[in-house]
Parts: sequence; C-alpha cells; structure tokens
Amino acid sequence: MEYNALSIRPFIGAKDFEQSRGFYRDLGFTEKNISLKMSLFHKEKVGFYLQDAFVQDWIDNTMVFIEVENLDHFYRDMFALNLSNKYPNVKLIPIHEAPWGRECFLHDPSGILWHFGEFK
Repeated sequence: MEYNALSIRPFIGAKDFEQSRGFYRDLGFTEKNISLKMSLFHKEKVGFYLQDAFVQDWIDNTMVFIEVENLDHFYRDMFALNLSNKYPNVKLIPIHEAPWGRECFLHDPSGILWHFGEFK
C-alpha cells in the first residue's frame, strides 16, 4: 500500500483536563479547541489530542516520544519553567545517555510519561 503520511497525532487522557491544558500550554504547545472535552495541541509538525477522559490503566501505559533538535537547550528551557512546583505530580528527569542517543523524561500532571530525545 502506498501513501504519504503527513502527521501522527496520538490521543492522550487527562485526570484534570483544565490543569493538563494549562500544563501543555506552558510547555509551548498551541491549543485548538475541538470540543468541550477535547483539544488539539501542536507545535510545528508535532501534535496530539488531549481528552477529558481518565482511565488509570490507559494513563499508566501511555508514553510519547518527541525528537528535539538540541536536547541540552530544550532541557534547560524546560527546567527553567519549574513545572514541578506549578503542577502536582509533574517530574522532570535529567538527560541520560543511551546507545541510540540521549533523552530526558517528563511526567505530566496525570502521569503520562513524555520522552524528549536526540538521536546520534
């Protein structure tokens, strides 16, 4: 089958939809309201749908990876946002080296694990 994929947009849930909306705006994403219970968050070609839906098993098993151009710069900017003081349950985990490249982690207010990485 031949086709040109233009983007991929996962659907993620939120324990507290309003709190998560603020969190993702603080991370630099632009929000487009789709309905009262769903928003599209995007930055350049990266996007995802945030839903006002919470299923613990789903949230506990959701991980999203975003490749960034300069991980050191990205991490410094994210650290400066001090998100863990503003939002409960948010954890920023420092950069670590892996055989394929480098990454840092961020747990959102609901517990979703975000990977931000830079490939070798």
